[in-house]
Amino acid sequence: MELPLVVGVDGSDSSLLAVDWAVDEAARHGVPLRLVHASLWERYEGVQPSFSTDRPAEAVLAQHIIASCVERARRRNPAVKASGEVLPDDAASVLLRAGPEAFALVTGSRGRGEIAGLLLGSVSLAVAAHAACPVIVVRGAERNLRGPAGRVVVGVGDPSVGAGAVRFAVREADVRGCALTAVRAWRNPAHEPVDHMLIADDAARLREERASAGLDDALREAARDHPRVDIHRRPVEGSAHGALLEASAEADLIVVGAQRRHGHFGLQLGRVAHVLLHHAECPVAVVPQRV
Repeated sequence: MELPLVVGVDGSDSSLLAVDWAVDEAARHGVPLRLVHASLWERYEGVQPSFSTDRPAEAVLAQHIIASCVERARRRNPAVKASGEVLPDDAASVLLRAGPEAFALVTGSRGRGEIAGLLLGSVSLAVAAHAACPVIVVRGAERNLRGPAGRVVVGVGDPSVGAGAVRFAVREADVRGCALTAVRAWRNPAHEPVDHMLIADDAARLREERASAGLDDALREAARDHPRVDIHRRPVEGSAHGALLEASAEADLIVVGAQRRHGHFGLQLGRVAHVLLHHAECPVAVVPQRV
């Protein structure tokens, strides 16, 4: 049985954009869509008496939200098998429990209860930092959400973190029929003394060549498995988060890896992923890698 694409919904404008994006993503991959809404009213209210026909206002709202989102998904693409359910827990816990049996998790960037002006909601951040499967946070400019750029971008860094991200990104480019840009940042150490400009140029050239070779190594297997994808290798001098933020302006999706350390309970996101989740101009996919 194919694993579903799971979307967290709460009725906010952000979650509705996530539903639309997820419907298109499910259609591309040919997987079912499962919409989930977290509600704690069942836990707090307990079982209703059998003689009572009244339902708590929270229950009515929860069912309305999930039914409206399922209907929205079916209207957008009737060919996608969409289902929905209300689950009695907080939103982050519901999504994290769904992760091991999901193709991927999808969230909006901010929920109904978030403070105005926040760049990223707490639920989206917690899920991206801890999920066992890829997480896509749907954010960015409208033109990027519509997908006209025809480009997926992946950040290639530490091989122990990035292998899964590269595979995910190449597969995304393949199903979209678009190009992939692989970015690897390199820098000249600021403290490294040089006595001659030619020596400095040689050192810079060597680091750029190493970055380019690192891209070749990271992409070799994925490129072989997806020969239709047009892959552009981009070694960039500077910070990784700066290069990827710039690339996100002309991308439909940007993909980064994140370490998942056993027994670690803090936010398991590197600086690059954290910055992109808050500032990228297109949807961000965070792909976990166990280390």
